[in-house]
Amino acid sequence: MTRVLLIAPIPALRLGLRALLADSDVQIVGEAERLDSPDLSDAEVDVVIHASASASFLDLGPDSVPGAAVLALTEDRPTVQALARAGGAWGALPLEASRDELLAAIHALAEGLVVSAPQFINTRPTRSADSAHPTLSEREIEVLGLLAQGRANKQIAAELGISEHTVKFHVSSIFTKLNVTNRAEAVRQGVRGGWIAV
Repeated sequence: MTRVLLIAPIPALRLGLRALLADSDVQIVGEAERLDSPDLSDAEVDVVIHASASASFLDLGPDSVPGAAVLALTEDRPTVQALARAGGAWGALPLEASRDELLAAIHALAEGLVVSAPQFINTRPTRSADSAHPTLSEREIEVLGLLAQGRANKQIAAELGISEHTVKFHVSSIFTKLNVTNRAEAVRQGVRGGWIAV
């Protein structure tokens, strides 16, 4: 059974989440308005669900509750960017996510995966020029997404309407920027960095 901690500033939101997760293989081990509530200090948790419409929890990350993944229910893109920067198992769904979407995300996060709603897939951490982290162009992100789908260079070229030579150039650039040597590693880094979701 997956142990879940509910964090939401609005009581009705917590009540709604409890109702959505009732009669499932998810056990709610605690709930609070804020993550730093003293009542939560001893809770053993697999997934923290933090629901808020605003950017009130940008400090969430893999160390918020040691060993727990973080699922943000939000409409706030900077929140998703903050989670992507933090790394670890994280997820982002809109506040109106269905019960099935919520349960699927919880189970995926408990397995250490990254979960994202379609509108957040291309949301990625903001990178500064002097950062140690790479910056991928929009085209490189498109190519990386197609690599994640297992497409060959020829297929990527046809999909994007560019030459196969240009695809090879983009793939080489992605490998260099992400410091990887093959497609599988590039996809793994792409997921970790929040550029793509699989």
